[in-house]
Amino acid sequence: MKPFVICHMVSSLDGRINSGKWSRSPDGDSKAWSALYEEIHDALAGDAWLVGRVTMAKMADGEPHPPAAAVAPARPHHFAARARSYAIALDAGGKLHFRHADMNGDHLVILLGRDVPDSHLAELAGDGISYIVADGPEIDLTAVLDVLGRELGIRRLLLEGGGGINGSLLAAGLVDEISLLIAPAADGRAAGRAIFESGEVGLAEKVQLSLTACEKLKAGAVHLRYAVSRP
Repeated sequence: MKPFVICHMVSSLDGRINSGKWSRSPDGDSKAWSALYEEIHDALAGDAWLVGRVTMAKMADGEPHPPAAAVAPARPHHFAARARSYAIALDAGGKLHFRHADMNGDHLVILLGRDVPDSHLAELAGDGISYIVADGPEIDLTAVLDVLGRELGIRRLLLEGGGGINGSLLAAGLVDEISLLIAPAADGRAAGRAIFESGEVGLAEKVQLSLTACEKLKAGAVHLRYAVSRP
């Protein structure tokens, strides 16, 4: 069964997600908004959180290395542990490397492309990290979510990636709710990264949003929640 997916993000008033480029506000700053974001993250009580490669690369601290022991890599998936919570990263090219099998206490699960070599799978397995390898030329997000629900018991997943992975799941009809913390700041750059990015096709005919909650918070921020459905 697919987990219930909540896309949880913080953005400027113009929908940008790189807080280092935002204008300043007398009501608060990036640290205050980040703390609020984490408070809401905890309150949403997900079993797992999912990000893309670029986002996870900011947290991953490892270098390529051989496995600590001889490991015969399994396909299409390997689950090193069953945990109370999971940190999941989409890394189609197998470019991420880690020093530990968890991220802030959440067991790591890496979603990989079909062509990732066995040597990389052996590295992950040797480090005690779980992974799922795509069967086809592209990662089937619907199938992946089904595996995460069926094999790991994930029922509530927080999608907290960049615009690319957020847009892909939203366009595929896999997001059930949006939790958006809006900071009193503006970005204004034409090239700034947005909450959702779905190429030239866009999302106009794919998504319908219904406001379910609106709350004014400290530091000048507003928390919006939307139910997501298909038009």
